[in-house]
Amino acid sequence: MENENKAGQSREVSGAERRAADWLDADWNKADGLLPAVIQDVRTGQILMLGYMNREAAEATLESGHVTFYSRSKQRLWTKGETSGNRLGFVSAALDCDRDTILVQAVPAGPACHTGARTCFGDDLPGGAGFLGQLDSLIRQRRAEMPEGSYTTSLFSAGKARVAQKVGEEGVELALARMKDDSEEMANEAADLLYHLMVLLADADMSLEDAVAVLRARHA
Repeated sequence: MENENKAGQSREVSGAERRAADWLDADWNKADGLLPAVIQDVRTGQILMLGYMNREAAEATLESGHVTFYSRSKQRLWTKGETSGNRLGFVSAALDCDRDTILVQAVPAGPACHTGARTCFGDDLPGGAGFLGQLDSLIRQRRAEMPEGSYTTSLFSAGKARVAQKVGEEGVELALARMKDDSEEMANEAADLLYHLMVLLADADMSLEDAVAVLRARHA
């Protein structure tokens, strides 16, 4: 399966890395064997769409690494993005407490909705901490593509010393804002620090998830 690596490019995710609920434990006897599957962006936590899976679709998802549904209109298995190319790279799945609803975490290769919207529930960016995941992904994409005219591209082009310098500068400016008790300035400097921190991580072939994984382990 295709998934993004820390440099914003794609990599293969092995079967061992994929985590799936025990499909045999799902209650496939309900709803004529079709269970709702809620699709969530693993990077941002944003809900992307709702589809339906039967046992065959669930097994095809795990085998191929691409989220596959059972299409009630086409009366056949349907891999999301089989026509548009906007596939959903399967990462993990879990069953709810009643064993009749599936939560699927995936990496979208493009818009999840057939309308071209980011999700089937609208085109809004993810809120809260989920936006940091979206921004982190965008920064790594900038590093991979290096588009002209981008400030992020200019930082990567300047090299790690300049990127590290910017992180240091923004950290000092945030500390000074705190000493002045200026809430608006603190918010702006914290935003600058977070952005430049993600650029630094991307420049080192890392991502925000690496830092999150350490925090998660500390609080396990």
